[in-house]
Formats: sequence, C-alpha cells, structure tokens
Amino acid sequence: MIYLAQTDTTAGFLSKDLKELNKIKNRNENQPCLITVSKLKELNKLTRIPDKFKNLVRKSQKTTFLYPNKKAIRVVKNCPHSKFLDEHGWMYSTSANLHGEKFDLNYAKSVCDIVVDDKFFEDLPSKIYRISNTNIKKIR
Repeated sequence: MIYLAQTDTTAGFLSKDLKELNKIKNRNENQPCLITVSKLKELNKLTRIPDKFKNLVRKSQKTTFLYPNKKAIRVVKNCPHSKFLDEHGWMYSTSANLHGEKFDLNYAKSVCDIVVDDKFFEDLPSKIYRISNTNIKKIR
C-alpha cells in the first residue's frame, strides 16, 4: 500500500514496502529509505539511541538521524502528519516524485494507492545527522 501524504517537510510517499516505494520512484529496489515514526517509543523498537544523544534526538524537529545500525529515522511531532503515523506506526517515507525530478501532483496521484491529504507543499528538507556512540556528523 502506497500513501501520498503531506509530511512535516514535503509531499511524500509512505509505505511499509520499501521495494514498492523504490519502484515507483524509479530507483534501485534495495536503496535505503528513511523511516518516520511519531513516538519515541516506536523509535526505540527500531534502534538504540546512543546515551550521549538521547536528549538531542528527543528535542529535535524536522531532523533525521542515521543511527549506528544504519537506519535513518525521523520522529515527526506536533503536526497533522504525526496523527497519520500514530495510526500506522512506522512507515518508510520518501519525497513524492520520480528520482531526481520535481514534485508532480498528477504523477504522484497516479502511482499511489491512497491520497491522504488535500493540499501539498514542499518545505525545506530535514536536517540529517549521522550519529555513532560517541560522535555526530552533519550530512545535510
């Protein structure tokens, strides 16, 4: 099931099926994709947050962290999209466009199974940090 929804940062495709997401974006089927969750409890099921960065992760907004287990996860809070995630748990999330192309609403609607929202916008992308047990590095 592929959902088209307005995320906290941009119009996005969401699914539990990574290969399907990569297929509709015209990417390599095994390319990693970020995971979105709405609760820290859900995040803790997917990865272990290094003790040194627990407070940073808890307070961050519109920030994706690449964890030592190689999973990129963003906690979405304080926006309508977090309610969607409350209902569905974790979801793979990617921008709603063909790989390397601009957002096209007609294309996005044609390849998704369910359109969740009525209006879509593109905002600044999330910040991305790679964290290890002791270090942090800004990626974007």
